[in-house]
Formats: sequence, structure tokens, C-alpha cells
Amino acid sequence: MTLALTSLTLSHFRSHKIGRMTLDARPVALFGSNGAGKTNVLEAVSLFSPGRGLRRSSAEDMTRRPEALGWKVTGLLHSLHQMHEIDIWSEEGAARQIKIDSKAAPQTALGRIARVLWLIPAMDRLWIEGAEGRRRFLDRMTLSFEPTHAEASLTYERAMRERNRLLKDMVRDPAWYGALENQMAQAGTAINTNRLNALAQLAEAQKGAATAFPAADLTLIHSDGDLPDTEDDLRAALADNRNRDLAAGRSLIGPHRADLTGVYSAKDVPAKDCSTGEQKALLVSLILANARALTRDFGAPPLLLLDEVAAHLDADRRAALYDEIVALGAQAWMTGTGPELFDTLDSRAQYVEVREQNGISEIVQKS
Repeated sequence: MTLALTSLTLSHFRSHKIGRMTLDARPVALFGSNGAGKTNVLEAVSLFSPGRGLRRSSAEDMTRRPEALGWKVTGLLHSLHQMHEIDIWSEEGAARQIKIDSKAAPQTALGRIARVLWLIPAMDRLWIEGAEGRRRFLDRMTLSFEPTHAEASLTYERAMRERNRLLKDMVRDPAWYGALENQMAQAGTAINTNRLNALAQLAEAQKGAATAFPAADLTLIHSDGDLPDTEDDLRAALADNRNRDLAAGRSLIGPHRADLTGVYSAKDVPAKDCSTGEQKALLVSLILANARALTRDFGAPPLLLLDEVAAHLDADRRAALYDEIVALGAQAWMTGTGPELFDTLDSRAQYVEVREQNGISEIVQKS
């Protein structure tokens, strides 16, 4: 079965005043000079999944300036056995709106008909930077398996923000905390369970996979030891920890304190100590494992967005990556500075040149 965008139209989106593509289910090779607007196309495609997109930008930031008052992205999505027309837009910087088959829909509805994964250059330092980026990386993978993960995360963040406000104001009356801690315990337990399930599926997808990319052993850790694994235990832990949290002015336990560690399995070397090339290969391996697991779970391979994927990959690994993408059957959107970076794909891909002139991007499909 297939998951693919068969048409995409951008209107006043980032550097694109207008851009149109008609596509099939093969991988899409986007090439052009730096700054031409290739990543902007990937960002538009990333909006076909729940969340803030691959740049985590506001709707206002996506608007082409100075003349535009808003932007619109329209796509025809072939999802399993159905076709869906999807409109995503923002007016005057307001939160983006969505219609699926001409009916208004929440962002979470996209998770029922599409799965989108991405790998962007900002992730290349994932293993050597702070825990927040690794949590975000894990949560994107988790969301690909469980669309309700976004709702649980939002509920948890809102309740924690209110609880932190009470802590900073040195409020000690337990009556103020009960409802908030109940929400945090319920949503926090769901978040932790979803994350652990995602890691289990990734581990299974890496077993016995014929791949040129190294497997990674992933572990979820917490700053204060294991997170309580039941809702009641997490609720009790939050209540017991109030005095320490009051002193700190913030919540010190919960899934927001989690971190993700990775180990290069074959070498038994922590990912943070691997070479730059090995770290990139490990990330590619995880994206491919995520895609394989989703193919079994969802029924079709996800859309893959691979920005400047050739960076830190030698020619042999690039060729191996393309072979795996084609074997998987995924519509992978890949960017590079020139078509030669995709030469081993040959007719197995469709090619799109992105040009820039006077600050306006132009999309030119090749035969």
C-alpha cells in the first residue's frame, strides 16, 4: 500500500510566491543552490503531520513577506486505499487551519491518515547537545506511532506550567495542587508509556534488518532515577516532591526530565563519543528503523523528509540509503545542491530543481 503526495501547491509560503508539483509515489530529489528554497518545500510537507513542522516555526514566520497576508499549502494525499485533499493555511499570522476533504479538522486528524518522519542538519548534533533536543527527537518518533501522544504532551505541559507558577509564588496549600498533579500524572504516565512502546518498536525493527547503517541501542533515562510507571505512583511522587520543587521553583520530576541515550551496538560505543560520520549514520539508521516499524504498524511506509541527507555520508552509504528507501517503497523527499548527489537513483526517483531569483523561489520539475 502507498502513502504519497501526488500533488503539492505552495502559495506565499516562505520564499515561494507560488509553486506547484505533480508527483508519483517515487522518491523526490530536490536540488538547487543553498538558499534557493528547498528546505521550505520540506517544511511545507512536514505540515501534513501533527505538530509544529520540522522548523517548529509559528504560522506568522511561514508567511512570505512583505506583501502577503497569509499562506496556503494544498496537497493531494494518497493514503492507503484513499485519496484526500488537504488544505493548510494561515491568515494574518493566526494559528494554521486545516481542511481534509473540504471539512475543517484539527491537526491531530492528520495523524490518522499520514505519517511523516524527517532528518534535518540541526539533528546532526543530537548526541552531543542538550537533553531537550533528544526528547523532541524521541517524541517525534513516538508521535509517528501514537497520534494521541501530542495531546498527552500538550495536557502535561499546560498543567506543569500552572503548577510551576504556584511553586514560584510559594503557594503551599495542597488544595491548589491536587487537580494539576492529577492531570500531570495521567498525561505523564501516557507520555512515558508511549515513549517506551516506541523504543521497543524501534528495537524490533532494527533486529535482523539488512542495512548498511549501524544499529543503535536506545535507552530512556530520567534525572532522578526511574519514573514511576503507574498514574497513582506518579501522582504520589509529585505530591511528595512539593517541598523540593518549592525550593527550586519548578517541577523536578516527570517525563519532561527524561533523556535519550544511544549506543553504537556493534562497537559498544556511546553515540556521543562516535565520529561525526558515525553519528549521522546512526541517525539515518533510526529513521529507517522508524520507517520499517511504521510500515508494519500503519500499513504503508511514511513520507520521509531528508534535508541535505548526503552530508557526512560517503558515496557508498548514499547509494545504500537510496537502495533502502526504494526497497521500503517510501516517498522520500531529499534535498541536495546538485542532481549528481542522486545519480545512483537514476529513474527510480523524480527530480525537481528549486531556483531563486530576487528572493523568490521557483520550482521546476524535470522529466
